Amino acid sequence: MRDRRVLVTAAASGLAAGIAATLPPDGFSHVAITFRDTPPDATLAAIRQHSACATAHRIDFSAPREVTSRALHDAVRVDGPFDTLVHAAGPIVVKRFAQLTDAESWEMLSANLESAILVARAVLPSMRERGFGRLVFFGANGSSETRPAVGFSVYGAAKSGVTAFARTLAMEEAKFGITVNVIEVGDIREKTMTREHASARSARNPRGRPGSFEDVADVVRFLVAPARDFVTGAVIAVNGGLFVADERNAPTS
Repeated sequence: MRDRRVLVTAAASGLAAGIAATLPPDGFSHVAITFRDTPPDATLAAIRQHSACATAHRIDFSAPREVTSRALHDAVRVDGPFDTLVHAAGPIVVKRFAQLTDAESWEMLSANLESAILVARAVLPSMRERGFGRLVFFGANGSSETRPAVGFSVYGAAKSGVTAFARTLAMEEAKFGITVNVIEVGDIREKTMTREHASARSARNPRGRPGSFEDVADVVRFLVAPARDFVTGAVIAVNGGLFVADERNAPTS
């Protein structure tokens, strides 16, 4: 397929910024991204280096749902229809539940779980009409098993909700030629690190090196390929083998 269009959320920085820039060589002639506060210029420039069209839409996934929904539908109207979605948005606050504020809790729920529902509603109609679509959502390490970790009560609940939503969506949308999959991203702390640089460093996981945006991008590119029509409802961990909660993250109080 040529002239594909993809929407990558929260791609002004972090893992999604690097991922967005890897997609044009796979047939994506238009890469649209969302951003909130960080200027999107660097990501747009990286995408355009591959001679692809790049556009950005300011969307705050923690805003009231009516505002977010309207912004998403505007993005689809202006730059769509999209045949691919990579939904990477999702803030995290690492605190024990007793220290979490209501505002922090509800932002994590809305910007992780509710945002997944809203963006799916925005992009799916045109995918159904076309008979083709690729959706990739980001879970968290262990979200498919509701694996507990100190300091991640609400974030973990939100990401487990995203995973359950995506896997059910995979069943419901398969007849339309649409696949829906989840990537469980592990403890990747330096979001812009390349695999080459990561390979020269050490980390406390079974693989023994830090993860990189390229490690995640490889899985995204695999899942969104047109030939991947038989891979749906899958949850793929990109974590260097670190399946046990990392105690470095746990709050001490």
